[in-house]
Amino acid sequence: MNTLQLVWKNITQQLGSTLLSIILTAFGVAILVSIYITSDTFEKQLDNNSKQVDLVVGAKGSPLQLILSALYHIDNPTGNILLSEAEKLQDNPMIDMAVPISLGDNFKGHRIIGTDTSFMTLYELGLASGKMWTKSYEVVIGSETARKRQLKLGDQIHSAHGLAENAHVHDEHPFTVVGILKPSGTVVDNLLLCNLESVWDVHGIHHDDHDHEHDHDHEGHDHDHAHSNESKATETAAAHNHDDHEGHDHDHDHATENTAATVDSTHDHEGHDHEHDHEHEHVTTTTASPAQEDSLVTERPRPNVFVKSIADDIIKEHGLEITALLVKYRTPAAIGVIPKMINQSTSMQAASPALETARLFSLLGVGIDSLEILAYVIMIIAGLSVFISLYNALKDRKYDLAIMRTMGASKIKLFSMLIVEGLVITSIGGLIGLALGHLGLYFISTQTGQSADIIQAFKIYSKEWLILLIACLIGVVASVIPAIKAYNTTISTILGNK
Repeated sequence: MNTLQLVWKNITQQLGSTLLSIILTAFGVAILVSIYITSDTFEKQLDNNSKQVDLVVGAKGSPLQLILSALYHIDNPTGNILLSEAEKLQDNPMIDMAVPISLGDNFKGHRIIGTDTSFMTLYELGLASGKMWTKSYEVVIGSETARKRQLKLGDQIHSAHGLAENAHVHDEHPFTVVGILKPSGTVVDNLLLCNLESVWDVHGIHHDDHDHEHDHDHEGHDHDHAHSNESKATETAAAHNHDDHEGHDHDHDHATENTAATVDSTHDHEGHDHEHDHEHEHVTTTTASPAQEDSLVTERPRPNVFVKSIADDIIKEHGLEITALLVKYRTPAAIGVIPKMINQSTSMQAASPALETARLFSLLGVGIDSLEILAYVIMIIAGLSVFISLYNALKDRKYDLAIMRTMGASKIKLFSMLIVEGLVITSIGGLIGLALGHLGLYFISTQTGQSADIIQAFKIYSKEWLILLIACLIGVVASVIPAIKAYNTTISTILGNK
């Protein structure tokens, strides 16, 4: 009978203590494997998701929350910012690219991102099938979204309000899948992309056609003007500049008695329809002199300025807002200039992905290190269990060892048999621990949100073999003392006592 057969016989004879040692070893290895794979995967994902983005601009609040929501899509946004204010950054010569994104809905836990085609350039994305969106309510989906939800080109989906999977569903606004992205190894694989107008429309925000260059077309507004006087001054007052009024109908009734007028405006803001009734009371019944006209102009705002201020209020309250802006620098000099300029001179905040990611790891590091220490402690306890099991079993097996010696077994064979026994116990526990670690990660990835989908549960990492080797070494060390005791077995003494 060879050494392995003898070892297996000995293990099965003390099954209770052997199982305890195997279970402890398995738990220690499983925890270490889970920690290593999770931390390594998230570190790589954080780098992949942020390597093309130098700055994230959004509403004031927590910079870390802004990064997590806009870049990694694992938190709620800090708020919205005006698109008109964010667009000004695109003209800065230090900025190479500024990509708008708008959050608000999800599909079964996968976030729907409103953006433009520059998002594809920023993340270097490509289409596996289909095409890019060309109109509202068309979406291009990530590879993991298509795989997990079994979606294909032409399928229609309904978004849910907010970022929670069980939120209110917008049944009246179905989206059509027109494209599927190639796997990118980033969080984009779990997203759905559409144009900004889709996000605005689904939440009842009316707008004109807003192209991807963020130029606004202000055609298509209905303005009804009833004029009771055909004088030149009245026509000038009626020629209002309606810039930035997007998607609103304005009815203006003007009762004009003379050319010098005082404006009293009443605005009723209900939904997106605004009726402006301007009653003009006149201070003279004769034609005003040029000097009087100049005095009146300086005493009250011009109509186009007045209307523009109304438009700004409308946009701020109802209109074109986005969640964040993903910025890529043109020059390294922007690192020290752009964030400070945004934080000090605008109502927005700028957050650096590099700084906030380092901060995130510093916060998570304590917990990860604690879990690693716990796992090693469990493995040491498993080694102690192996030692106690072999040492106690040695007392009952002294006579068997003496008989083996009389039959020609050498001291080295007895020593090696105890070492192999400890090695086998911890090896079995280590292999079971590897399997438990991967199965646990797979279960986590299927039961949680898309933030855990990036974990490749069944990928074998090189460090896993190092963890298994450490477990085996603990078993070897734990069996050294019992093996030395078996090596020093005295045949005459043991048989004489027997």
